[in-house]
Amino acid sequence: MVKLSVIVPFYNVQTYAPDTLRSLRANARDDFEFILVDDCSTDGTADVLRRAQDDIPGAVVHRHERNGGLATARNTGLDLARGEYLAFLDGDDWVAPGYFDELLSRTEALGCEFVRTDHVQVERTNRTVHRVPHGRRDAVTDPRTAILPADRTTSVDYPYAWAGLYHRRLLDRGLLHFTDGLRTAEDRPWIWRLHRRAESFAVLGTLGIFYRRGVASSLTQIGDARQLDFIRSFDQVVRETAEDPDADELLPKAVRTYCAIISHHMSSIEKFEPTVARMLKSQSSQALGRMPQAVLDDALDSMDVQRATLLRRLRRRPAAAKEVTTA
Repeated sequence: MVKLSVIVPFYNVQTYAPDTLRSLRANARDDFEFILVDDCSTDGTADVLRRAQDDIPGAVVHRHERNGGLATARNTGLDLARGEYLAFLDGDDWVAPGYFDELLSRTEALGCEFVRTDHVQVERTNRTVHRVPHGRRDAVTDPRTAILPADRTTSVDYPYAWAGLYHRRLLDRGLLHFTDGLRTAEDRPWIWRLHRRAESFAVLGTLGIFYRRGVASSLTQIGDARQLDFIRSFDQVVRETAEDPDADELLPKAVRTYCAIISHHMSSIEKFEPTVARMLKSQSSQALGRMPQAVLDDALDSMDVQRATLLRRLRRRPAAAKEVTTA
C-alpha cells in the first residue's frame, strides 16, 4: 500500500528542479510515491523529469499537453494519487532529508485529518522562518475555530498547500481539489473549504520545507492578467462562505480579507501592464459591489484610514464597459 503521495507540479523551472528532485530522493521510502506533473514546460524541465523518473524510487512523471496552471496540475496529481496521506510541493522548492517521514509520523500520532506546518522562506541568500498563525501546537482541534477573529491574521491567511499533510478521506469527500484554471490565489478557496468542512486539524512546528521566493517565472513576479485571478478566487471564498450555516460569523473575515488583498494589489499597481492595471481597477470596483454591502461597510470601518479611503474611492468608481474584459 502507498502510504504517502507527494504531488509536485513543474513549469519552466529547469534551473531549480534539480534541487527539488534531489530533496525528494533524500525523502524516498518504499511506500512513498512522488507524482511529478510537467505542466507543458517549454524549457528543459521535461528532460530533467525524465531522468528523475529513473533515479528516484516511487517517482512517476505525467506531462500535460497544454499548460493549465498550478491548480489544474495539482488536480492531475490528486487524480493519480494512491496514498493514504497526501502532500504537495512546488517544482522550485525543496524539503530537508527525512522531512516527509517525520511529518507523516507526527500526523499519524495525532490522528487528525490534516496538519499545517511552519516553513522557511528563501530569497537569494536570506532565510526567514514563517509560522502558521495559530497559537496551539501539537494539539488536535476543530479547524472552524481557527478561521476567526476577523481582524487578526489566522490560519486561513496561511494558505500554502505545501505547508501540510492531508488524509485521503479529505480527498474522498471532495475537499482537496482546487478550482480548475485558477492561475493565482488558487489556494484561498481551498484553505477556506478545508477549515470550514474538515473535522480535525493540528499545527506542527516542523521546519523542513523551503519556499523559494522571488523566482522570475513565478506569477507573483509577473504583472499580467493572470494575477487578476485573485478576484475569481475570493469571489468563490465569499460565495461559499455565504452559504455556510455560520455565515453571519464567518463572512466578516472573508470580506475583510478580500478587501485587504484588493488594497495590496492596488498599492502596487505600477507593477502591472497598463491594460491590466485598468482591468484591476474595474474588476476590483465590481468585486466590491458584489460583496454583502452591510458586511463591507463594517469591514471598511474597521480598517486603517489609508486602506479604507482607497477602497471607498474604488467602490464609487463607475466601471467602464470596455475595461471589464477578462483574460
